[in-house]
Amino acid sequence: MTLFRRSLLALLLICLGCSAQSVTPDISLRIERQVRTTYSIPANVKIVLSPLKPSEFPNYDALTITFESPDKKQNYDFLLAKDHQTLVRLVKLDISKDPYAELMKKIDVSGRPVRGKKDAKVVAVNYDDFECPFCSRLHQTLFPDLLKEYGDRVAFIYKDFPLSEIHPWAKRAAVDANCLASQSNDAYWDFADYMHANQHQTNLEKGRDDQLAAVDRAAVDQAKRHTLDLTKLQACIKAQNDDVIKASLKEGEVVGVTATPTLFINGQELDGAVPIAELRAAFDKALEAAGVPVPAHPSAAAPSPVVSQPPSK
Repeated sequence: MTLFRRSLLALLLICLGCSAQSVTPDISLRIERQVRTTYSIPANVKIVLSPLKPSEFPNYDALTITFESPDKKQNYDFLLAKDHQTLVRLVKLDISKDPYAELMKKIDVSGRPVRGKKDAKVVAVNYDDFECPFCSRLHQTLFPDLLKEYGDRVAFIYKDFPLSEIHPWAKRAAVDANCLASQSNDAYWDFADYMHANQHQTNLEKGRDDQLAAVDRAAVDQAKRHTLDLTKLQACIKAQNDDVIKASLKEGEVVGVTATPTLFINGQELDGAVPIAELRAAFDKALEAAGVPVPAHPSAAAPSPVVSQPPSK
């Protein structure tokens, strides 16, 4: 009986050794130095190697490398050749799901003002900052030129992503725009056109208070032009409820927005004020994938400027 127990224990230890083997100190040092050099890992980040485990790839063992910093810990999967001469970064891609479609599921466009075709199969969502100069460039590329070309095929939607740390009146403009949107889709877009075409006018105001007042005047002016309920609008402006903006900022971070403008065309990300040719290519590709005819394009020309009246004083 004792001999049987010893044999069983020996077999168990052998099996455990097969399933998880520690990397020797020499190999560990070689791996750490190679990883630090290849990925430019700072000295204050600790590198921890897991025991080796069998992998699904012949002649390779599975290895997890953990990068530990004071405020973050990240795990990455690698493959280590059995002769310990080659380390391979392992990235598995799940092609059973469409990453574009999965990303669009995370973006809530319910209740947002729409330009173009509301029920379009192609949706362009732009995370926008009214004070951002690059956002202004993209906005004036999208509207009116690309709206004219794609408006009967694409839904254009803006989400709020004001960078308040560097743009002092951006959040105010976003709140005021949403106040307009609660009464009129067209008033929202006319306000967006004006603010993006006239950022310099607001920036010329002497101080932050004057800039905020200028933003409010622009919103009130649009309300007058569209015969909205001024009392309701002014109450909304005064309240400056930013719950929608906070939710949009959080959502943007979830889908990977780090700067503005960031445009998603049916899930394909385009960063910055990209050229009109690149935008057309992305729209055309999305339309083709959705089975929607691609429109004929005009000859190359500069985007038409947005013409907007200044707000009344």
